[in-house]
Amino acid sequence: MKTMTKFLTVALLLITSASFAQVQVALGLKGGVNISKADTDVSTDNVTGINAGAFALFKLTKIGIQPEVLFSQQGAKYDVNKLETSYINIPVMVKLYLAAGLNIQAGPQFGFLSKAEIDGANVKDSFKGSDLSANIGLGWDLPFGLLIDARYNIGLSDLDDSGVPAAPSFKNRVIQLSIGYKLFKIGN
Repeated sequence: MKTMTKFLTVALLLITSASFAQVQVALGLKGGVNISKADTDVSTDNVTGINAGAFALFKLTKIGIQPEVLFSQQGAKYDVNKLETSYINIPVMVKLYLAAGLNIQAGPQFGFLSKAEIDGANVKDSFKGSDLSANIGLGWDLPFGLLIDARYNIGLSDLDDSGVPAAPSFKNRVIQLSIGYKLFKIGN
């Protein structure tokens, strides 16, 4: 009982301080489409996939920090073969607000490989289990809770873990278009 009382007291204090400090705290869901390919020595074509997940937004007047957890389908086409990968990505975006909710975004992204297949065959052991990327993008936070984002994800990690000495480096490149909605919001 004491633990629950302490939790409720802390939650009430956070909500009150957020409203007085002109800080907006929001939680929401987002999803969209990915257009990805590989940055490698071999010629590749784009693969289309989805992204879906949740976000939190901590917004002051002109700056916001938006951590997210996203499921992301990525990959590339090599001649007749198609590489399909899935990641659990954790971007932490810093948003600089301009006017009318328009914003410029940038931040790191940490990814964890959950699937890697070439034409249905499991090749997950040939790839590193984690990925470090940099994201840049543009967004629009509309007044009624809708968010629209367009980002470019630049993979910084070489993901090849095949053990083949002459294997080309492999880095993710993803264009991500998404729409989100703030389900819960406290503050301005």
